[in-house]
Formats: sequence, structure tokens, C-alpha cells
Amino acid sequence: MAKPSPADRKYTKEHEWALDRRDGVVTMGITDHAQELLTDIVYVELPKIGNKVKQMETVAVVESVKSVSDVYSPVSGEVVEVNSRLESEPELINKDAFGEGWIARIRMDQPAELNHLMDASGYEAMIKETAH
Repeated sequence: MAKPSPADRKYTKEHEWALDRRDGVVTMGITDHAQELLTDIVYVELPKIGNKVKQMETVAVVESVKSVSDVYSPVSGEVVEVNSRLESEPELINKDAFGEGWIARIRMDQPAELNHLMDASGYEAMIKETAH
């Protein structure tokens, strides 16, 4: 059973999360619900540092034993850091999707974009709705 989505971050309909660090940078990854749907993650294609990304464009790719899935950027901006541990330990996303399994940090071009994302209760309600 997926862990509840932490209330300190924002969520996309495609199951990404964004944690605003209050310094103009967000940490992002995929939700616990998403990693549960994917099952065992075997490879993560990380973005390159310096890449410019637009909100809801592909920023990374996650490969599981079941499928290959695009990971979408929750905000527009520049990739300033990636979780290079995922190159040798992609299963960190399965173990700790909201913590050590983070994917990238993005310096936001337009912090107001966070207002277009769901809060934890909205995301949880969306999951429940799509489960039926």
C-alpha cells in the first residue's frame, strides 16, 4: 500500500512531486503511488545538469521490469542537480520515493507554476477517483 503523500509538496496528475526549498529551487521525483504502479525500477535516465525544462515536459525516464515511463517536470526552469545515486541504485525510488529516491533539483523560472499543481489532499483524491 502506498504511503500517504506528504503535505509539504505539490503534485502533478502524472504522479510527480515538487518540494519547494524556498530558495527558488524545487526537489522533484515520482510519488510513492507511481513507484508502486511501476513495480521494480531497474534504470533511471537522469536529466543533464544545465538542461532547460518546461513544466510538464519530459525531464527523466524511469524503466521498471514492467514498462518505461517518462517523468515530467513539475515546473519550468534549469536542472541544477541530479540524484546520481540513482545511476547505481535505481531501487532507491521504490524504497523511498519521497526521500532518497528524489530525481532532480530545478531552479524555477516561474515559481507561480507551483500554484497550478495539486496539494496532497487533491492528489490523494485523484488517486482514489482513478482507482474506481
